[in-house]
Amino acid sequence: MTGKTLTRAALADAVHREVGLSRQESAVLVEALLDMISDTLADGNSVKLSSFGSFVLREKNGRVGRNPKTGEEVPIDPRRVLVFKPSQVLKDRVDHALSRR
Repeated sequence: MTGKTLTRAALADAVHREVGLSRQESAVLVEALLDMISDTLADGNSVKLSSFGSFVLREKNGRVGRNPKTGEEVPIDPRRVLVFKPSQVLKDRVDHALSRR
């Protein structure tokens, strides 16, 4: 998996190489996994992937913002945002990889 962006095709290729499923089965597996995560989040639930991190929905209150160009105050409605919280295992792995550069 080279490049700066990890794609669905790259994930499916990794599953194909590591697990030994056919390319088609790997693509279907990756798609099913991503659909399951998306559907769970859309239903308002969090998703926790052990040793990787959690996708959490957070409620943000309404507030008054400011247009940086004009300085005009603009109301910002309350909303729900998706937040990723990496696990300590992932943080350590990334830190270790970056320290070797």
